Amino acid sequence: MQNFGIGIVGCGNISDTHAEAIKNSRNGTLVAAHSRTEKKLNKFCKKYDIEGSASYEEFLNLPDLDMVAICTPSGTHLDYGKLAAAAGKHVIVEKPIEITVDRGKSLIETCEKNNVQLAVIFQNRFIDDVVEMKNFIDAGKVGKIVMASASVKWFRDQKYYSNSNWRGTFALDGGGAVINQAIHTLDLLQWMAGDIQSVSGYKGTLTHEDMEAEDNAVASLHFKNGALGTFTASTSIVPAQERNVEINGTKGTLQLEGDDFVKNMGNKKTSDSPKNSDESTGADSPLAGMTAELHRKQYDQILEAFSKNNEPIVSGKESLKSLAVVEALYQSAKENRSVDIDDFLN
Repeated sequence: MQNFGIGIVGCGNISDTHAEAIKNSRNGTLVAAHSRTEKKLNKFCKKYDIEGSASYEEFLNLPDLDMVAICTPSGTHLDYGKLAAAAGKHVIVEKPIEITVDRGKSLIETCEKNNVQLAVIFQNRFIDDVVEMKNFIDAGKVGKIVMASASVKWFRDQKYYSNSNWRGTFALDGGGAVINQAIHTLDLLQWMAGDIQSVSGYKGTLTHEDMEAEDNAVASLHFKNGALGTFTASTSIVPAQERNVEINGTKGTLQLEGDDFVKNMGNKKTSDSPKNSDESTGADSPLAGMTAELHRKQYDQILEAFSKNNEPIVSGKESLKSLAVVEALYQSAKENRSVDIDDFLN
């Protein structure tokens, strides 16, 4: 397999997770970083002993750079990604791919035009219990799915938004609790239960001051397979709770409680693994208890796929599914009506 030289764009909170994942990946080498903030760039490059560039053009022209990992605010992913693709670099984007489906499609088209690969980080698909739960459903063991619901009831303090120039803004974050915190769980819900046909939602900003976007949202879901469901997202809950995904089928009920897969088949409730911690521990703060292991697993899968010119598990197109649900929820809340997902994807 090919070894890829990877450079990170953006030196904020999530960049360390990417750096550690790349360092521990089988076929990736961290070679450089770019940031417009000189202080952050210098600190990051010193920590990882890599080359830094305040010029994105110079960064993209580095001879050992094969791939760009974009860790900047969501609303800038398209701009950075298009320039990387035009320079012939493969692109990895921290979730979401962008703040709207149209902008995501534009990035996908640019990568295809320049014959480079694209992947989006949704590392929770690589949790062991998530993989087991997905396989259990795909094997038909839960029967026909009749209901499917998810909740992300987390807490972020006022400083989380006030001390950032992009979190909770429409231009750079694309929204609030739904698109930033809860999109991971929404991705798992639709991946396990099937594509969502329509959404009817409400949203509001209830506990945070001077925040453009929502800190609370709820939605009713209609799946293409006929199942019904609900979705809840919040950064206002005291005390914060672990995320939950519940699948109700004709043969039993499955739950993902935090990162733990729990089966309830009739009167028998079993959990196959002890509570583990990674993304679900972000209920109180973004990085509390979080390691780079899940990112590392996804990087290994991405790099193997890229090496063989195959699509990764979470390609650009695959990542649009959850983003379309987010955008439909926002439109539904604004217009007070049910919104079809295919209106965004087609």
